[in-house]
Amino acid sequence: MVRLPLTPAEVERGQRLGALLRQARGERSMLVTALDAGVSPETLRKIESGRVATPAFPTIAAIADVLGLSLDAVWAEVNRSDGAAGPRRSDRDARERLAS
Repeated sequence: MVRLPLTPAEVERGQRLGALLRQARGERSMLVTALDAGVSPETLRKIESGRVATPAFPTIAAIADVLGLSLDAVWAEVNRSDGAAGPRRSDRDARERLAS
């Protein structure tokens, strides 16, 4: 099976997702976060760096659960239309917004 190249919009969403997860993880270890979510640390690293722009839904659901993020908030943040990568507010404001 041949995988089609990602569109620029898919790449941008992947970068926003990675920035969001990195920020939500904060000072928490990548290793601990990955293991708690049941994914490999390499998978989490690739998602956070944007190298995996379209990760599987169960993977994101597991990571979001470990980080205490609502999937609705993750979806809204990743699909923002302003084109900026990562949350625009301060770390504390963004976490509060995403945790609701």
